[in-house]
Amino acid sequence: MKRKNHRPLFAVLLLLVVLLVCCYFIYTFFLNTPSNQAEDAVEEFYTYEQEGAFSNSWEMFHPYMKERFEKGYYLQDRAHVFLNHFGVNTFTFSIEHAEVIHDWQIEEDAETIDEVYHIPVTQYYQGKYGNFSIVQDVFVTNLDGEWTILWDYKKSETSIEPDEN
Repeated sequence: MKRKNHRPLFAVLLLLVVLLVCCYFIYTFFLNTPSNQAEDAVEEFYTYEQEGAFSNSWEMFHPYMKERFEKGYYLQDRAHVFLNHFGVNTFTFSIEHAEVIHDWQIEEDAETIDEVYHIPVTQYYQGKYGNFSIVQDVFVTNLDGEWTILWDYKKSETSIEPDEN
């Protein structure tokens, strides 16, 4: 009786396990970083907005945002502003890379959020008033395992006040 040599099979299995472990570490430490997850959340939010699925985008809001916008009002107002005022059916958008910020506030005197990711978003429109873009700073934080969306409501020191003359 001849004994079979299992060394080549063992070497292939060992190589496969090492390759899978390497793929896991590359994914975990390079591709699935918190900043990439935050960017993915913003992408998802604005895809919902682009599709007019404002109920889904509202669900992604941080509780601070949900306090600002009652759901029914948000759904009605977003559709009204984009469809009626801007005269557009949809838009395209681009997002920039996330930058981590520590101890951020949505507005003055608000509770501090330990860590947010700042992601500038540009929305491109073609409407009845021509082509235009809106650039908005979006902030994303992980709350109980879910990425949530925030907008900045602090008064800017560089904001332009209307001339009263």
